[in-house]
Amino acid sequence: YRLWTTSGRLPNNISTKMDDGKQPLFTFGVIADIQYADIGDGFNFLHTRKRYYRNSLTLLRRASQKWRSEAVQPSFILQLGDIIDGFNKQHDASEKALQTVINELQQCNIEIHHIWGNHEFYNFSRDDLMNSVLNSKTLEDASNKQIVENSTEPSYSYHFSPAPNFRFVLLDAYDLSLLGRKEPSQKYGQSLQIIQEHNKNENLNHPPGYAGMEARFVQFNGGFSKAQLEWLDKVLTFSDNNMEKVTVISHLPIHPGATDPICLAWNYEEVLSILHSHKSVVCFMAGHDHDGGYFLDESGVHHLTFEGVIETPPDSDAFGTVYVYEDRMILKGNGRVLKRVLMYP
Repeated sequence: YRLWTTSGRLPNNISTKMDDGKQPLFTFGVIADIQYADIGDGFNFLHTRKRYYRNSLTLLRRASQKWRSEAVQPSFILQLGDIIDGFNKQHDASEKALQTVINELQQCNIEIHHIWGNHEFYNFSRDDLMNSVLNSKTLEDASNKQIVENSTEPSYSYHFSPAPNFRFVLLDAYDLSLLGRKEPSQKYGQSLQIIQEHNKNENLNHPPGYAGMEARFVQFNGGFSKAQLEWLDKVLTFSDNNMEKVTVISHLPIHPGATDPICLAWNYEEVLSILHSHKSVVCFMAGHDHDGGYFLDESGVHHLTFEGVIETPPDSDAFGTVYVYEDRMILKGNGRVLKRVLMYP
């Protein structure tokens, strides 16, 4: 649910140079929060938002058909997390639901990069996910595997380069979390300490207060470990040195201007600090906040939060195709996803 209105939204009739005849260097598809389940429509926790569990598969199918019919075939698709809903676990349908969605995605015959969100952990253990089709770390850029994360409990993070001078870095926003980490692991203990410092509620899915940034300290969120942030810093240093343009991706947003505070990563400020210390970063993409959002920060980094499929009515859509050029990226949105021109800083 939303505590305040996201600033920085652009109108649907935005003027763009989208059709100036230039061929993009490459394109890619983006979709977030499909949360499919083979159950009837329902509502969010507060009963303020309708959720279309079965219809999300129809919307995914429409996205898949659109990507397949593109004149320039997308090089890859970013699936920003929460691919199936937590309700599947109660119905012992997690595997079946996941296979249903994956079958639909595979119709595209396009490389897919999967982010892990809270609903992945409602359905599967971290070990299960590492051994599943949702582990796309096998697509990591082989030339830079020497940049390793120094951790005994590694995160699910990697990077890849789809074209010269461009890099995408996928982060694990549940690296520190009560979801996926188990006792007696060090990261579980650290996560419990973080959340209990800020949230005194018995039910940790209830925010500690209804005003301000503290609302983010809830169990359905998480954060980034020191080891993962050090790894990110090294990858971005490499990209700086090689004059690359970098897009960073996570399930959780990291800028208050691009989301409701209740959807922010616990230690978002630390991530922002690292991004702002590197000239290579041009964009940060996330899901989780089903309303979506957009903010251009003081360093010229575009923070793009994608609208969730799960709360998109049957007569609309929620996906996009991004066209990448030398000086900008252009998001061609569908339905609730707006069209945007993202100039590089």
